[in-house]
Amino acid sequence: MKALISIHDVMPETLERVRWLIEQLQDNGHDAITLLVVPGRDWQAEDIRQLADWSAQGIELAAHGWHHKAAHVKGLWHRLHAALISRDVAEHLALDAEGIETLMHGSAAWFEQQGLPAPSSYVPPAWALGALPKARWPMLPYRRIEVTRGLLDTRSGQLDPLPLVGFEADTRLRATFLRAWNSIQAGKARRQRRPLRIGIHPQDGELLLADDLMGFIRGGWTSRRMDDPNAVS
Repeated sequence: MKALISIHDVMPETLERVRWLIEQLQDNGHDAITLLVVPGRDWQAEDIRQLADWSAQGIELAAHGWHHKAAHVKGLWHRLHAALISRDVAEHLALDAEGIETLMHGSAAWFEQQGLPAPSSYVPPAWALGALPKARWPMLPYRRIEVTRGLLDTRSGQLDPLPLVGFEADTRLRATFLRAWNSIQAGKARRQRRPLRIGIHPQDGELLLADDLMGFIRGGWTSRRMDDPNAVS
């Protein structure tokens, strides 16, 4: 079985945890990894060199919002999303279509300004794309966008649904929900013979589902990068 393994929230303040996760993945045969980089943080020259080193190792760098923090809560849907899922990180939900498009273009430009490979993959924080009409997708500097349900092709507008598991459980309620969710999603991937998306956050190795995370890492999945031409097959 195949897996698209991504590490979220790659920022200067999370690089040590990200480094540890990469080592755990590589020690278990997972060299195809996608890092979701948050450009609008306080990046220093040595941090950029670390990203460049990972890229040189064959690790994909994808764009992941700008600040990874919503400026404010906008409307009932955002309020519900924040309370149940995203807390204060779904920054797209606080923006209109023009603001989302501007953020996504700026996020891509940052990589080139730092001398890093231009990202072809984009993942909005909390997988929440927000109010961005499909007609605007082809103008974006990305080939694919990951949302909760799967991968969007920005040129065709097609959604490839893919199961998703996560481990960001800092309360017992979240741990109970995610453990059940992950079991269902992994079973779905196996039955349908579809790639499983394994979304990892930097602190997951220290939270309540740390053992579950290591079980997935050691579970015999064959990893692929998100930008692999065969990623969804």
